[in-house]
Amino acid sequence: MPGNKKTEALMKTFTKEKVAVIHAAFEKAPTTVAFVEVDKTLTDMNKCEVAFKLTNNIENAWWYNEEVTPMFNGGTCRSTSVGDMVLVGNTKYKFVGTETVVWEKV
Repeated sequence: MPGNKKTEALMKTFTKEKVAVIHAAFEKAPTTVAFVEVDKTLTDMNKCEVAFKLTNNIENAWWYNEEVTPMFNGGTCRSTSVGDMVLVGNTKYKFVGTETVVWEKV
């Protein structure tokens, strides 16, 4: 049913948002490598966590995850790591990986 796909796409715009994953830890310049679809109702920290999880190679290459739109050039891209960032709306967070604070506002 064509109407179902349109309805699903419309509903997604109300419940989901895209955050940008920016690799900066080992690169010469920060580079956006992916957009990740996250639930709008999550806190910024939780959105960062979802983006981090979905841009790490766990069982398969992360760019095959349904919620991920890869933006990198070439056939592969490293996993997100300490020193990388996530842009949520207009706020950028850096993954610092400490035990008390994992994400710091940049």
